[in-house]
Amino acid sequence: MINGLMGYKLGMTQVFIEGGKLIPVTVLQMGPSKVTQMKTIAKEGYQAAQICFDEVAEHRVTKAISGHFKKAAVLPARHLMEFKGDLTGMNVGDTVTVDIFKKGDRVNVSGVSRGKGFQGVVRRHHFAGGPATHGSMFHRAPGSIGASSFPSRVFKNRKLPGHMGSRNVTTQGLAVVDVRPEEHLLLVEGSVPGAPRGLVVVHRSTKVKIKKVVEKVKKA
Repeated sequence: MINGLMGYKLGMTQVFIEGGKLIPVTVLQMGPSKVTQMKTIAKEGYQAAQICFDEVAEHRVTKAISGHFKKAAVLPARHLMEFKGDLTGMNVGDTVTVDIFKKGDRVNVSGVSRGKGFQGVVRRHHFAGGPATHGSMFHRAPGSIGASSFPSRVFKNRKLPGHMGSRNVTTQGLAVVDVRPEEHLLLVEGSVPGAPRGLVVVHRSTKVKIKKVVEKVKKA
């Protein structure tokens, strides 16, 4: 089975787990998705499955993309993405649902963070700022950013005001709290990047597997 899936972030809520503990969770609508193409080592040089998500009317896609969907005998969709993994028994036209995950899995969730526009250094980089009293004349300004005669320029990567948010962010190692295949819902512990109805990509976390292997080696 493939190692990930596309979906939409619906919002946050809270659930009770064993022991009566209340934890915050993010609800994700994952799938259903259709396999539109199988990439093989013989033809493309690598092995992966291309899947589509969120069906749309045919006039919403270009003629080239429409032909791609017709070749796979699936309805047009808004999003296309490739995923690797164990592709044994998977064919074009198959349906992939949220049940590829199970409760207790660790996943990485990627999305585009909320855009905050142009921000100053206090909000963007958590600068402390200057005195807030009268006569200070230095409140939320960035302050000195370089020398004068030498090197007579501002060094790269200086923390300055600028655009904040609207970038790809990945939150790693989140626990899957619940899987509801009949509703195509995935509940993960904590928050994930993006606004409600924003596209997110969920992959199985590999770092957790590596950590388990290291622990087994230490115990041996």
